[in-house]
Amino acid sequence: MNTTELFEQLDFQENPQFEKIIANLVGQQYSIVDGFFNEKEINTLRKRLLELYDQEQFKKSAIGNKTNELIEKEIRGDFILWIDEAQASHQAEQVFFNKINNLVHYLNRTCFLGILHKEFHFAVYPKGTYYQRHLDTFMNDQRRKLSVVCYLNDNTWKPDNGGELIIYTPNGEVSVVPKPGRLVVFESQVLEHEVKKVTHDKRLSITGWLKTR
Repeated sequence: MNTTELFEQLDFQENPQFEKIIANLVGQQYSIVDGFFNEKEINTLRKRLLELYDQEQFKKSAIGNKTNELIEKEIRGDFILWIDEAQASHQAEQVFFNKINNLVHYLNRTCFLGILHKEFHFAVYPKGTYYQRHLDTFMNDQRRKLSVVCYLNDNTWKPDNGGELIIYTPNGEVSVVPKPGRLVVFESQVLEHEVKKVTHDKRLSITGWLKTR
């Protein structure tokens, strides 16, 4: 029985975009998808982020988790605001979680990943900030399965603004420009990565993790 026949029996519609993500993760442990969110959705999300940022609701990011949290500006310079899905009443957050939940449902149904939880935050990297090379998991918490980044800058963002995501793969470095609407997914426990210094403007994104247990 092929995949299409199985999906038909399960009354399940194959999604080419999600299938690409799965194939990439299996083949290279990361996936880069342009246009995951359309221009209207990105504009809505960006406007929401900037409204909250202007209201000074963001806080300086830290390294570690709640049991060993440490603010270290020489390692990480972004400002973040956690997004609580249960209290996400604004249209922007609802648009985001609807699409992410569709992806999670698809991954769990086709790949049996056992993703049970999510955590996401808005992130702003002002000019001059960066995040040194690191791994998205902790010695005391191994629940993060997949890391997810969605870029929210507008089309005026230039490559020489910096802020590239560098993913360190077994086959070498992969440089990802923060193009609006682009989604990056990679294995949290496997691939080290960093955010290069932002040289102009502010780098905007939603970043988070799909978690087990």
